[in-house]
Amino acid sequence: MRFLEEFRDPAMASLIVHRIHQLVTGNWVLMEVCGGQTHSIIRHGIDQLLPDSVELIHGPGCPVCVTPTHCIDEALALATQESIILTTFADMLRVPGSHDDMLACKARGADVRSLYSPLDAVKIAAENPEREVVFFAVGFETTAPVNALSVLQAQALGLTNFSLLVSQVTVPPAIEAIARAPDNRIQAFLAAGHVCTVMGSWQYESLARRLAKPIVITGFEPLDILLGIEAALQQLEQNAARVENQYARYVDRGGNLQAQELIQKVFTTSDQDWRGLGILLQSGLTLNERYQAYDARKRFALDVAPAARGTRCHAGEVLTGRIRPQQCPHFGSECTPDSPLGATMVSGEGACAAYYRYRRAAAVHNV
Repeated sequence: MRFLEEFRDPAMASLIVHRIHQLVTGNWVLMEVCGGQTHSIIRHGIDQLLPDSVELIHGPGCPVCVTPTHCIDEALALATQESIILTTFADMLRVPGSHDDMLACKARGADVRSLYSPLDAVKIAAENPEREVVFFAVGFETTAPVNALSVLQAQALGLTNFSLLVSQVTVPPAIEAIARAPDNRIQAFLAAGHVCTVMGSWQYESLARRLAKPIVITGFEPLDILLGIEAALQQLEQNAARVENQYARYVDRGGNLQAQELIQKVFTTSDQDWRGLGILLQSGLTLNERYQAYDARKRFALDVAPAARGTRCHAGEVLTGRIRPQQCPHFGSECTPDSPLGATMVSGEGACAAYYRYRRAAAVHNV
């Protein structure tokens, strides 16, 4: 297959679904880690095509969603300073902090701007030498290379008014934490193809061995996901546990070496707080010693009190697969995309947003 439309072919999808039904003899629970895959699954009703004995659980693969409230509060603290232009991806603007969100802050006069790339923030810094420009850098390994490149570009231009507020996370530690949780039911994982395009498949090999669980790398189109599910189920039925690459048109074992070099040059691994998962050891990326001048936390001596744990939003339970969005008592009533209680209803990769957009009527009826 060469064209995107071919990965949405209903006849081929029906064939794969038929093979899955013929294949399955046991009861199996799979987690798709990526929020983009969750949206595709719910949009196309893929979970409803599977045998009743196969359950899909939605994982923490939405970078906006896993950014902890404390980091949102840090961004808000920066945005309220008149000398600062705060920039970030659009999805971040409406994620609630402890008491506010960045869009509301912008409405009150703060200079908050949504951008497609941190390189645009570097350009803004060059055009506004009298202002401090901060880019709120969130994401998985997919955004890390361009965030690193922005620092190198700012350095090359001699800019002293550009910095990053970093909340950068890596996927494998989250998979391991979920798999080792005492109440874990997940027997196989679908890994995110775009992350593996950057990092390759090799880093999942030891993880699959340690966890004794299949990890199948797959993409985001309906046939990608169905083929990934089929591959994972084949392993489960055979009692196998290995990494399998079902996204070979983009992913190879080594990944994008240039992107990895950028990450290694600018960042170092660190412990990181995740919404819903808590602090995971060596799961984050922070600016290394050579680039501390571009660290907004150090530049502005940020000292924001830890966020109090809220009780109304159940995003943490959704992100770890303990509940489905429609099982939250606020889903579709107090919590909507126009008035969200948490990040999973805001983000374009959030599970709650997917259910609200594509399956709201059924979800509300079931509640």
